Amino acid sequence: MEEWLRASTEYSVMLINAMALVIILYGAIESFVAAIWFHFSRGDGHRRREIWLRFARWLVAGLTFQLAADIIETSMTPSWDGIGRLAAIAVVRTFLNYFLERDLAEVRGRQGDGTEEKERAA
Repeated sequence: MEEWLRASTEYSVMLINAMALVIILYGAIESFVAAIWFHFSRGDGHRRREIWLRFARWLVAGLTFQLAADIIETSMTPSWDGIGRLAAIAVVRTFLNYFLERDLAEVRGRQGDGTEEKERAA
């Protein structure tokens, strides 16, 4: 029974990490294409922020999937060394996620109250 659980955990972690890879890869490609298009079309600052926000959302989604895979993997890791390594990775990903979310909220707040428009007008 324990062997089956370990095997299913390994496959689950691999599948979730693959999903995270696809999410991040898609977001990176989408952002790259949008940035190239923006560069040649001479778009405004609002469009540039929109591209960044979309990319940040993809990154947050990918990091969340990777954190889920780390949590599953940690539950089956038999050594304290492995648990410590995975905990460090989870902490780094959690901090990245936190700061990306904070930046997203800040930009959304600026867009919502028109602060950027006031700054440009001044």
